[in-house]
Amino acid sequence: MTTSPTTSTSAAERARAHSPRQLAAASIGNLVEWYDWYAYSFLAVYFATQVFPESESGLTALLNTFAIFAVGFFFRPIGGLLMGAVADRFGRKPALTATILLMGAGSLLIAVLPTYASVGILSPILLVLARVIQGLSVGGEFAAATTFLVESAPPKRRGFFSSFQYVSTTAGQLIASGLAAYLASTLTESSMNSWGWRVPFFVGAGLSLVGLAIRAGAHETLESVDDLKADASQRPGIFDALKHHPRESLLIVGITIAGTIAYYTWTTYLPTYAQTYADVSKSDALTAGTIALFFFAALQPIMGILSDRIGRKPLLITFAAFFVVATVPLLRLLDTSMSRLLLVQCIGMVFLAMYTSIAAAVNAETIPSRVRAAGIGFPYSLSVALFGGTAPYMGTWFKSQGWGEAFPIYISALCLISLLVYVFAVKETAHEPLP
Repeated sequence: MTTSPTTSTSAAERARAHSPRQLAAASIGNLVEWYDWYAYSFLAVYFATQVFPESESGLTALLNTFAIFAVGFFFRPIGGLLMGAVADRFGRKPALTATILLMGAGSLLIAVLPTYASVGILSPILLVLARVIQGLSVGGEFAAATTFLVESAPPKRRGFFSSFQYVSTTAGQLIASGLAAYLASTLTESSMNSWGWRVPFFVGAGLSLVGLAIRAGAHETLESVDDLKADASQRPGIFDALKHHPRESLLIVGITIAGTIAYYTWTTYLPTYAQTYADVSKSDALTAGTIALFFFAALQPIMGILSDRIGRKPLLITFAAFFVVATVPLLRLLDTSMSRLLLVQCIGMVFLAMYTSIAAAVNAETIPSRVRAAGIGFPYSLSVALFGGTAPYMGTWFKSQGWGEAFPIYISALCLISLLVYVFAVKETAHEPLP
C-alpha cells in the first residue's frame, strides 16, 4: 500500500501533539464500555433467579447466568474482527463511536429486562441478545482503543500509555463494583433482588452517551486514513491479518491466555468464588473486591513506566511464573473473613499488573499498522472468549461437580502455556519503533 508522506506525518503529529486529549478520549470511553460489561458479573447473584424459573436452585440459576456471561465472550472475536476491520479501513474513530453505542444499547436492554415470571422463556432469550450486543461491542473496543492509545503515544512512552487501557478498564469495573456494593449494603435483600440490580444498567446506558460526546473531540491516529478514503482499493481485507501474519496472530493468542484467565479470576470472579467456596458474605466480597480494584488501578502506570525502561519480557515472565506457582496456595488461603480475601486479591494483583499494564503495547508492537486493529482484535478476543469469559462458568461448574480443588490447578496450567510463549517466542519490543 502506498501512502502520502505528508498525510502520514500530519496524522501522527496531530495525534501525538494532543496526547493528553487522546488519552482522555480513549480512557473515558473505555471506562464506560467496561463499566457496562462488568456490571453483569457483579450483579449476577441478584438477578439470576429473576431470569430463570423459580424451580431451579440458586446454584443452577447462577450457573445458567454465567453461561450467558460466557456467550457474550464468544461474540467478542466477531466484534474484534468486524470493528477492527472498520478501524483499519475507515479509521479508529468510527470504530470507537460504533462500539460505545452498541454497549449502551446492550446495557439499556438489560436494565428493562422482563422477568421469567412475567414473560417466561423470553426473559433469558433477551438477556442472551443483550450480551451478544455487548460482546460485539467490547471485542471491537479492545481492538480499536488499544490501537488508538498506542498510536497516540510519544516515543518511548508506549508502555505508560498502554497502561491506561487497564486503568480505565479497572475504573469502569471499580465504579460497577462500588455501585453494586453500595446498593447491596443500603437495600434489603428482597429489594436488591427485585429491582435494585437494574439501577447500575440504567446508569451505564446514560454514561455511554457521555463517553460518545468525549470521543467526538479525539484526533484520528490511522496515518493512512486520507489515502484509504480517497482510494477504497487500498483498504485491507477483513482477514488480511490472519492471511498475511499467521505467526503474529498465533503469538497474540499465546500472550493472552495467562493474562485473561488470571485477570477474570482475580478481578471479576474472585468475589463470587469466595462466596461459593469460602462462605464469604455477599457484601464483604463486593467490598473487598472494590478496595482491591483501587489498588490494582494505581499499579498500572507504575508497571507501564517500568516496562518502558527495562522492557516488556521481564514483566511478562515474572507475571506468568508467579501464577503458575502461587495460584493454588493463594486460593487455599481464603476463609470466611473479608481481610483474607482482600489480602489474596492484592497479592495476585501486584503480579497481574505486570501483564495488564503492557498488554496493549505488546499486542500493538506485534502487528503492522495496516491491519493492526483487526489483527489484535480477533486473536485477542478469541483467547479471552475461550479462557477468560469461561472462568466464572468453569469455577462454578467445578464446584457443582464436587471438584473445587481442580479450578486453581486449571488456572496454573493455562499460565504455564503463556510462560513458555513469553520465554521462547516473544521478542523484546519496548525500544523498537511500531511495525
